[in-house]
Amino acid sequence: MAGSPTDVPVQRFSARDGVSLAWREMGEGRPLLLIHGYVSNAFVNWIRYGHARHIADAGFRVIMPDLRGHGDSDKPHDPACYKPDVLADDAFDLVRHLGLTDYDLAGYSLGARTSVRMMAKGAKPRRAVLSGMGLDGILNTQGRGGYFRHVLTNIGSFERGSSEWLTEAFLKTTDGDPEALLLILDTFVDTSREELAAIDLPVLVVTGDDDDDNGSGEALAEALPHGRFERIPGNHMSAVTKPELGRAIASFLAS
Repeated sequence: MAGSPTDVPVQRFSARDGVSLAWREMGEGRPLLLIHGYVSNAFVNWIRYGHARHIADAGFRVIMPDLRGHGDSDKPHDPACYKPDVLADDAFDLVRHLGLTDYDLAGYSLGARTSVRMMAKGAKPRRAVLSGMGLDGILNTQGRGGYFRHVLTNIGSFERGSSEWLTEAFLKTTDGDPEALLLILDTFVDTSREELAAIDLPVLVVTGDDDDDNGSGEALAEALPHGRFERIPGNHMSAVTKPELGRAIASFLAS
């Protein structure tokens, strides 16, 4: 593990609807927008296990937002703050706030889905990395959303060691706000195979050996015109802690 939440200062900007959002940065060089997963935050996904440092050392300015409803970003309980695709819109707002015109894009799980939504809505990064994500989680977002809705509305009722219990335990470690996180589920938007086929840039899909939570990563790579697939150790929860993840992202983006 590497670093603590205070090692990389929090910076803030306002989204188009006035919600205050946070981001952290590390390194200098080519900008990389790096987006964390659901129930997590930038520190847990990218800084704690050394991925951001490894990517920064490869020559990148690593820009790590906290999604709304997560981390140091605002967690409003007003459903009006959780319109479909708002997470992609927030990312576009951060890109504009920072004046980025040429950047790379990567994410884990919900961060990967958000990256796909950005590209479906016109983002043109030089390269992109989709990690912890499979084809099913892109084509049918409500499948995985239903699982999380079940967890968040039944906290305290799951058998110790079950998948739901582990998800709840992770929620507690990130100080997640169940009400805001439930509203996040309303923002999910499916992406069609036709939209995936129109993403005309190099994309690396990386998933853990035992991660099928969002379907097949290999199938997602095959659905992209210039997709490449890579396996790393772990399942959906553990692969993000493995050094192979940061290495895979840095190697692909630097090639």
